[in-house]
Amino acid sequence: MPPFVEMRDIVKIYPNGVVANRGVHFSVEKGEIHALVGENGAGKTTLMKILYGMEHPTAGQIFLEGRPVRIQNPHQAIDLGIGMVHQNFMLIPSFTIAQNIVLGQEPRRGRFIDFEAAARLTTELSQTYGLQVDPQARVEATPVGMRQRVEILKTLYRGANLLILDEPTAVLTPQETADLFRAVRRLVAEGKTVIFITHKLVEVKQIADRVTVMRHGEVTGEALRTADVSEADIAQLMVGRKVLFRIEKPPQQRGPAVAQVRDLSYISETGRPLLREVSFNVYAGEILGIAGVEGNGQTELAEVLSGLKPPTTGQALVNGRPVLGKGPRQVRQAGVAHIPEDRLTNGVALDASIADNLVVDRYFRPPFTRRGVMYPRLIRRHARDLMHRFDIRAASEESPVKSLSGGNMQKVIVAREFSSEPALLIAAQPTRGIDIGAAEFVRQQLVQKRNEGKAVLLISADLAEVMSLADRIAVMFKGRIVGIFQNGPDITEEELGLYMLGLKQQSPDEIETLQ
Repeated sequence: MPPFVEMRDIVKIYPNGVVANRGVHFSVEKGEIHALVGENGAGKTTLMKILYGMEHPTAGQIFLEGRPVRIQNPHQAIDLGIGMVHQNFMLIPSFTIAQNIVLGQEPRRGRFIDFEAAARLTTELSQTYGLQVDPQARVEATPVGMRQRVEILKTLYRGANLLILDEPTAVLTPQETADLFRAVRRLVAEGKTVIFITHKLVEVKQIADRVTVMRHGEVTGEALRTADVSEADIAQLMVGRKVLFRIEKPPQQRGPAVAQVRDLSYISETGRPLLREVSFNVYAGEILGIAGVEGNGQTELAEVLSGLKPPTTGQALVNGRPVLGKGPRQVRQAGVAHIPEDRLTNGVALDASIADNLVVDRYFRPPFTRRGVMYPRLIRRHARDLMHRFDIRAASEESPVKSLSGGNMQKVIVAREFSSEPALLIAAQPTRGIDIGAAEFVRQQLVQKRNEGKAVLLISADLAEVMSLADRIAVMFKGRIVGIFQNGPDITEEELGLYMLGLKQQSPDEIETLQ
């Protein structure tokens, strides 16, 4: 019996000469959950876009239940029973859940849309597949986990038998991830087939029947039974070498409070309170991890503390010096370094060279500038030294940053920020969008700074990352800190998840005691 889906010898070469897929063979059996993993740039998303009709292959064939098919666009893919749930949700916030699900295929009563029928169909669909939603709720008022269910139901409403889920747990809490996994297993029990794109290898072992691994546009591990391979095996196939999953941390040697934040609030230009009376300390020789579902004030916290946004009220001291309301240069002079969440906007100048990016915060002072004269030779030497120390791979220090991979671009930022010898390092989503090898390097560097006695504020949507690196963990929900914990074996993802969802919170006295 032929595979449910088979992609043979797929090649994709873009007009600029970039080869995204090189003779890829990928097959999925009917009724299985098949994980597709690989580093950024490995070609997995391109491969799935070809299957969904968003990209066209340069060469190769696609077979559906043994029949050759040409998929020219997503509409044709949907007609063939193929649906894709993208990492960035494609929903209309002001519409109800039912309106989003039936959009474009609305049930009608005469010339008018039958909203009652839309709600009824939504309820029936959600009950069939165990994806509980409120048909009348507006999407903008629903949590992230429910929005994802809406995307899946939207695909099922259009008759999908094969669902492609692209990084579906990226913004979910542990509880929401468990709910999603139950729903995915229910889908398979009802006869559906699922392709699960992820970078979280623990999830591959939890949910998938088989896994295909890609590296540099090629398949390095084809349709492997997940029961037969370990996370380490999969990681080695992804990066071509062994990967350390646990970062060794010596016992903490905590010093005095370096950063003291009190009653910090921030109201956006539109009048939304995004930070609400946030208070905490970060001590020398510790990593304080900030956990929370994205959109609960973490981004604003990093930007206010680094001088990118002005606070509304509150106080923040770094080694006794006020930093709130100062510009980025003054904040840096107070001993604060910042690895920004959006590296392309706030982290690098894409058209500038690696050398220039590495001195953008210090080119105006000795040794690079003396008496108004800049010394390019010293800037280039400084860049070569940091490129060696931080393993930045490029043709030369004069290469433009835009020519680098995501991982090497992040290493440029890490090298610049770490080499400034800060008292407080703010690391916002420091491993987002970079490959396993680069992420491992960045995490090791964060722990090294902690071991050197620096204060590190780690803000990450990856709860496993926070738990593996942080000495203490603060959870944010709706702009507030709702719990602070000393990290240890008694702290579980499930317990933290309850705080991330707002289902539990500590008393103000408890939080103050643990600051």
